[in-house]
Amino acid sequence: MAVPFPEQPQQLSDEIAELTERHLNPGLAKVLRFAGLDVEWYAEGCYIWDAQGRRFLDCLGGYGMFALGHRHPKVVEAVRRQLDLMPMPSKIMFNAPQARLAARLAERLPGNLQYSFFCNSGAEAVEGALKLARKATGRTKFIATLGGYHGKTLGSLSVSGREVYRKPFEPLVPGCIHVPFGDADAVAAHIDHDTAAVIVEPIQGEGGIRIPPDDYLPRLRELCDRYGALLIADEVQTGLGRTGRWWGVDHTGVIPDIVTLAKSLGGGVLPIGSFSASEPLWNAMFGDNPLLHTSTFGGNELACAAGLAALQVIEEEGLVENAQVVGTALLNGLRQVQAEYPDFIQEVRGRGLMIGIEFHEPDFGELTITNMIQRGVIAAYTLNNPKVIRMEPPLIMTREQAEFALQVFADSVVAARNLVQEVGIG
Repeated sequence: MAVPFPEQPQQLSDEIAELTERHLNPGLAKVLRFAGLDVEWYAEGCYIWDAQGRRFLDCLGGYGMFALGHRHPKVVEAVRRQLDLMPMPSKIMFNAPQARLAARLAERLPGNLQYSFFCNSGAEAVEGALKLARKATGRTKFIATLGGYHGKTLGSLSVSGREVYRKPFEPLVPGCIHVPFGDADAVAAHIDHDTAAVIVEPIQGEGGIRIPPDDYLPRLRELCDRYGALLIADEVQTGLGRTGRWWGVDHTGVIPDIVTLAKSLGGGVLPIGSFSASEPLWNAMFGDNPLLHTSTFGGNELACAAGLAALQVIEEEGLVENAQVVGTALLNGLRQVQAEYPDFIQEVRGRGLMIGIEFHEPDFGELTITNMIQRGVIAAYTLNNPKVIRMEPPLIMTREQAEFALQVFADSVVAARNLVQEVGIG
């Protein structure tokens, strides 16, 4: 279809930038202006168009939200059908899309995690998981990881692992200990019979796309079993095919006690999150009081309809397998660029379509991102490690689109490296 772009795009851009600066976030407005970014206007598949009509290949994917790309027709249609019936729940009757989504998730979740609670975000999912762990164990101590990211609400921030976000809001929830990611011995040194849970990402996302040793999650599982603690797998970024498997934990065969999920579950159309666990844990949480943990908007019919459609698309279109195939090609190509410029790029790592490129200096990555945007590819650095650019494109990405992204990345590295050498940055 012909997209109706604004007749006076520059006027619109100036207006929105000014409103953002005056009423939303002045600092963010300055960053977006510096990067040369305009007003986002239209999106479809793997592409975003700004108000000026410029097209960008989306290699950020909403930090993992757009696993199915933008406006996937099957998800949009499912939401439209539900909108004509009932968009929001009465909260007093049975909710068909919510029940069906819980059942479909139970078919895909590892182990016997047959119960799910639906909320609106990953942070809310983590909050619920922490509450569940406290209630089920009667304990209050949590072990989390440095560089880990679980959200910015009070509880989720307490188990997130970067001081710059935690310090302004201390004291946070007590009893949270942070240890180095990938170091099972560090967990062993702190876990005890007062520990409610160990919470961990199978691959650290905001920490810089960090992949732990193969024996890391199995050792955490064994430690939790030994001390009667629960293992919480934060699959908000890694879940639903992102890493080339349905779940990040599938790479090691570990079965967690609780799984948190969000981002891609809404099919890139509506926000939805969840936390899931087995029947004994669920009974410990809700057995005496089924309203002990609730959410007004959580599990609404529209979001659950989107979730059902998203799971169907992932299965029918083979997106888990595509993430593995295209991700391998993208990873290999990026490593070739790294081998050409080892003085600029330190390492390339990832699984599936969850890839991180670590530069020797944060400025190197920032300049590369700016050049990529100018050439029509969107990427961003990871929140807890500014030296790392992430690539988390939609799982529908084709080999041809990956080749274009690789070429733009290589050209941007050359341009950024030349500028660094010219002005002496780093």
